[in-house]
Amino acid sequence: MTSLPETTTTDTAGTDTAAGDAAPVPDVPTVPATPQGWARKPSTAPTGSIPEHERMITDARERIDAIDDRIIGLIQERSAVSAVVQKARVEAGGRRVNLSREMEVLSHYRDALGKQGTALAMTLLELSRGRV
Repeated sequence: MTSLPETTTTDTAGTDTAAGDAAPVPDVPTVPATPQGWARKPSTAPTGSIPEHERMITDARERIDAIDDRIIGLIQERSAVSAVVQKARVEAGGRRVNLSREMEVLSHYRDALGKQGTALAMTLLELSRGRV
């Protein structure tokens, strides 16, 4: 049976334990590490009656669902942190949105993920700050 590579775990603060060296941001609303997900229910069929490729597909889909739940949680956390930054910027007399910072984010995603990374970054920015 083909096994899937291991993934890192996420602690209760939503921090990746393999890369948990980042300091927490103060005054950020807490977001559950694993949001209410739509993960599939485990199969109740006897293991021996399911072909190996079907078990592998089911296992992989369950991992994908779990990863999607973690991504959603991270997006919610990102939005909460962004709200803190926007509030501080406005309270200091600045603008809610810093376009040069957003260009840095877009460039980072494009460099890491290519053209589709830019589209993903735009979506994340819109979710975090709304349309400009």
